[in-house]
Amino acid sequence: MSDLILLIEDDRRLAGMVSDFLKQTGFVVEHTLTGEEGLVRLARGGVSAIVLDLMLPGIDGLEVCRRARVTSDSAILMLTARGDETDRVVGLELGADDYLPKPFSPRELVARLRAILRRRNAGPRQQELLCFGPLEIDPEARRLRVYGVEQSLTSYQFDLLVVLARHAGRVLSRDQIMDLVKGEPLEAFDRSIDVHISRIRAAIEKDPRRPKQILTIRGVGYLFARHHDWPEKIE
Repeated sequence: MSDLILLIEDDRRLAGMVSDFLKQTGFVVEHTLTGEEGLVRLARGGVSAIVLDLMLPGIDGLEVCRRARVTSDSAILMLTARGDETDRVVGLELGADDYLPKPFSPRELVARLRAILRRRNAGPRQQELLCFGPLEIDPEARRLRVYGVEQSLTSYQFDLLVVLARHAGRVLSRDQIMDLVKGEPLEAFDRSIDVHISRIRAAIEKDPRRPKQILTIRGVGYLFARHHDWPEKIE
């Protein structure tokens, strides 16, 4: 069964071109012109991924992203104006899986969508439970618990966490992380990995500003600590 893509874009000409290309590559596409209409369609279910323009009439794309994440686990690919780094970072923090700056190649859009959906639909490589103190990561069930409390991450953020945890004690560069997650290459000096790591830290660290589980190795990448002293509980 083909994946259903919900395109939320107020530019009718661009939406028509994007819809036609996505359909030619095997996707089913539904299009809405506003964020409000998009959220109504999303609530009916069955949406694999949302291609979301941030500049929309009425409620903007960032607000659509925030509301969508409350009720849906559909993948979200944002369309942003080139150079709008702040919007990209905010969108990723709100739960978007990836972004694509305008103008963009339809082939790149398809490649990024397929990468997002591949991560979202991929089965576990093996049955395992990754435990680090009160931190429990279940790759098969795709569940994260800290002190027994389930924490929410996007599909991409969960995959990042699993990659880091499976390589605990080893420093991984950003390039190695992206390769292990099997995502598409991002722009040079892209900050999205750093933003996703910050969201993961917010879910698992007592003090995300002074992390002890996921350490930044300046100029190299990230290290997932094998052992450290956890507090009795996180307040």
